[in-house]
Amino acid sequence: MNELLTAVREGRQRDVPALLARLDESQRRAALVELKAFHKEVRSWHWHEQGRVRKALLIAGAGCHTGAAGCAAWIGGRDLLGWTRSPYPLLLKVLADRPPAWIGDVAHRLAARTTTAEITYELISELVEIAQCPVPTTEGYVRGWAETSPWQRKNPTPSVDLLRADRHLRVLVPRLFELTTLPASVVWSDEPDNPDRWPSALAVVTEEGLLERAELVDSCVTRLLRGGKPADLRFCLAVLRRLALTEQEETARVADWVAMAADGISNVAGHAQEVLGRLDGRGELTTRALADVSGSVLFRTEKKLVRSQLVLIGKALSREPSTAGELLPVVAEAFGHEDIGIQERALKLVARHLPAAGDPAREELALSAALLSPVHRTAAAEVFDGLLDEQSAVEPYEELLPPAPALRCLEPAPETLAELVEEVVVLVGSAPQDITSFERVLDGLVRHAHTDRAALADALREALAGRWWLDDDQLRNGRRRLTSDAGIELVVAVLLGRIPVQAVQDGRASWTGTGTCAHAALEGVMKARLWEAADAVLSGSTPFLLAVPTWHTGSLDPAVLVDRLRTYEQFGIRPGKADFAQALLRVRRGGRHEAAATADLLGTPEADRLAAWLRADEPPAPVYRFDLEEKQPSPGGWTRRVLMATGERPVIEREFPRSFHWLGRPQVPQRRFCYHWGDRPWPWLATLPHDGESLAAWLLPNLATCTTDESRSMAEPLTALVELGGPAADAIHLCVAYAMGARYPEDRLSAVDALLTLAAQNRLDAALLGEELAVLLEHNLVKPSRLADSARTAAATGAYRTVLSVLAGVLPGLPAHEKGPRGLSDLLSVTAECVEHCGPIGAGPIPGLAETAARGGSSQLVRQAVRLKTAWEQVPGPR
Repeated sequence: MNELLTAVREGRQRDVPALLARLDESQRRAALVELKAFHKEVRSWHWHEQGRVRKALLIAGAGCHTGAAGCAAWIGGRDLLGWTRSPYPLLLKVLADRPPAWIGDVAHRLAARTTTAEITYELISELVEIAQCPVPTTEGYVRGWAETSPWQRKNPTPSVDLLRADRHLRVLVPRLFELTTLPASVVWSDEPDNPDRWPSALAVVTEEGLLERAELVDSCVTRLLRGGKPADLRFCLAVLRRLALTEQEETARVADWVAMAADGISNVAGHAQEVLGRLDGRGELTTRALADVSGSVLFRTEKKLVRSQLVLIGKALSREPSTAGELLPVVAEAFGHEDIGIQERALKLVARHLPAAGDPAREELALSAALLSPVHRTAAAEVFDGLLDEQSAVEPYEELLPPAPALRCLEPAPETLAELVEEVVVLVGSAPQDITSFERVLDGLVRHAHTDRAALADALREALAGRWWLDDDQLRNGRRRLTSDAGIELVVAVLLGRIPVQAVQDGRASWTGTGTCAHAALEGVMKARLWEAADAVLSGSTPFLLAVPTWHTGSLDPAVLVDRLRTYEQFGIRPGKADFAQALLRVRRGGRHEAAATADLLGTPEADRLAAWLRADEPPAPVYRFDLEEKQPSPGGWTRRVLMATGERPVIEREFPRSFHWLGRPQVPQRRFCYHWGDRPWPWLATLPHDGESLAAWLLPNLATCTTDESRSMAEPLTALVELGGPAADAIHLCVAYAMGARYPEDRLSAVDALLTLAAQNRLDAALLGEELAVLLEHNLVKPSRLADSARTAAATGAYRTVLSVLAGVLPGLPAHEKGPRGLSDLLSVTAECVEHCGPIGAGPIPGLAETAARGGSSQLVRQAVRLKTAWEQVPGPR
C-alpha cells in the first residue's frame, strides 16, 4: 500500500494498475482512506502542482473504490479530471476485474453526470462494451458520442462505413435530435451533399434500413417545430431534404408544414412553403388550411416569403375561383405591408379575382384598402369602384410619446446591520448597474461605522469569508490591485484592517486624480471620495456623507444639503473636501434663493460656499464641435471622426480639490482610445448630474465606436445620459445620432429610447438631430439602412411626427444624387410611412425628391421616392 501511495505522490500513473493488482479488498479500502486525505491536501496546491499527480490519484482512487456510486463520483469529479481527457486505458485496467453489472452501473452513473459525461465518453463507451449493458442516452453521453466518436478522431466528418458499424446507431441518432443544442461537429457542413457529411451519411444508412426512416423524419420535423439555434435548424432541414420525403409523407404532416411556414426561421419557412405549394398543386391542401397559413405568412417581414405566398394564393384562385370569398380577405393582410411593391402585388391579385367574391367580401376588402400607401389609393379607387368613398373619414392624427421619466427619490441607507451587510455582499460580488446602490452602501458603511464599528466589522468579515483579499498570501501579491480599483471593496478592506492605516492616510493625501482621459478623471473623483470614506470608517467620527444624491440621476436637493451641513455644525465636524466638492457639483442650482438664505444663517465656511454657489449664475462649460482626421490602414486613407470638445470652467480649478481639476480644464478628443474602452460609465454619470453636455462630449469618442468600429453595447448608457439635467444641445444630440446608426440592434434601441425620452421631456431639437445625422451620412460614418431601422422602430411606437421632423433634416439633397447611397430607399420608405400617418410638415417637399421620382424604372429608390412624393402631395396634415 505504501508503494501505491508513493507512486501517486510522485505522479507515476502508469505504475498504479500493477501496484493495485497486488492489493486485496481490505488493503484497497485502507488505501482509499489515505487517498482521500491526500486528495484534500492536493486541493490546496497550485494548479500546476496538482497536474503532476492528478491522473495518478484518479486511477488509484477508482481502483480502490468498492461501490459503484463512489467510484463514479471519484472518476467524474471535476477537480481530478480537470479539462483534459481522462486516462481511460489505465482506468479500464483497474476496473476490468469487476463484475459486468457493477461496471455497467458505473458507466450509467458517469453518463448521468452532466458536467463530465462528455469528456468521459470514451471511458463510458468502453465500460458499456465490457458490461454489455444498454447504452446510456443522457445528453452528455450523446454529445460525447457525436463529438468524440472514432470518425471525429480521424477526420471531422462521419464516414458511412463507421456509422454502419455502430451497433447503437438506432438508439443514439434519435436522441441526437433531442439535445438542447446540437454539437458543432454535427451542424458544421460546408458541403451538405457530400456523402461524408452528417446529413448525407444519415440518409444513406436510413436507405439501407439501419435507421427507421419514419423515426428519423419525425425527429427532424419535431426539432424544426421546436425551434432553436439557426445552425441546428439548418442541419435538421438538410437531413430532411436529403431524405426526399414521398408524397404520402408530406401529406401526413400538413399541420406541421403550416406551423413551420408561420413561425419557422426564414429557410425553414421557405421549405415548408414549397411543400405546401406541392400539396396545393395535388389538391391535398384545403382552402381553410391555405387561408390559415397565408394569414400568418403574409404578416411576416421576409419579402420573398410574402411574394411566394401571394403567388400560391393566385394559383389556388385561378384553379378554384369560388374560393375568392375566403382567400381574398386574407390577401388584404398584405395591404399594410411596409413594402409598397408587395402592396401593389396584393392589390393586383385582389383586382383580378374580385368579381368572383360576394358583396360582404368586397366591403371587407374596401375597408382594408385604407391600409394601402397613398401611392396606390388611385388604383384602389378604380378596383373598388366607389366603395372607398363610402368609408368614414380618417381620424385625426395624435402623436404618441412615452411619459417623461420622473425623478425617483433615492432610498435612505440601510438602517439595520443585516440589511447593510446583505447589500455590501451583493455590491462586492458584481459591478453596480446604477449609482443608487453604490451611494446607499457607501453612506451606510459610514453611518454604521459611526454607531458601532466593531459590530459592522465582525458581520462583514463573516459574510465576506472567501474573498481573495482576506487571505494573507493573496493579499501580499494583490494589494496594489485592491488599492487601485475604485470600488466599495476598498472601503470594506480598510474597515476590516486589510489595508494599513498609514496606507489610507497616504492614499488620501496623495490621490489627486489623473488627466489621461475623461474616464480616469471621473474615476479619480470617485477614488478621492473612497479614500475619504475609508478614513471616515476608521475614525468613526463622520455621521453620514454629504454628497449622497436625493434622486436617481445623482442630483441633490439644496435644502437637504443645508440640513446635512447643519448637523455637521452641531457635531463640530468639518466635511471631507472631496465629499463636499462632489455635493456642490450635484446640488440643484438656479433660483434656489431660499436655500441660499438658509445656508447663510449657518455661518460655517462650507455653508457660505454653498450659498455663493447657489446664487452664482455660472453656465456649464462650453461645448463645441471638434473633428478628428485619422489615418486608416485600408486604401481609403484618411477618415474623419465628428466629435465634441469642452471649454474651460475656471471655478473648478480655483475652488475645488485637485482631484476635480481635470473637469474644469479645456478638453479635446484624443486620437487614441484610452484603456477604459468598453467600461460602463454608470457611476461616473452622477459626478455632473446637471451637465449632461460635458459628459456627452467626454464619453462621445467611446460611444461613437458603436458605429465607427461596430462595437457592441457602447450606447448602453445613453438613456441614463439623457435623463441628466442641464441643456440637451449639440453633444447629446450627436451621441443620439451616432447610436441611431449603430451596428447592433441593442445599441440602436438605446438610441430610440433616448430619442423618445428627449421628445417626451420637450428637450429634443429635431432640426439639430437631423443636421447631425446629415453630417454623419456625409462623412460615411452612418449607414442609411441602420439609421432607417432606428427611425422605423421609433415611429412604430406612435411618434411618427417626431421621427419625420428628424428625417426632414436628413434627406434634403440626398435623393438628388444620381446614385444615392446604399440604404437610401429604406430612409425614404420610413419617411413616407411617417407622412402617411401624420401628414407632411414644412413648407414644401424635400429637395431632390421630385427629380428622383421622375427618373422612372422599378428600382426601390425610385419606387420609394414616388411613394413619398405622392404621400407628401395627397395626405392631409400640418405643413
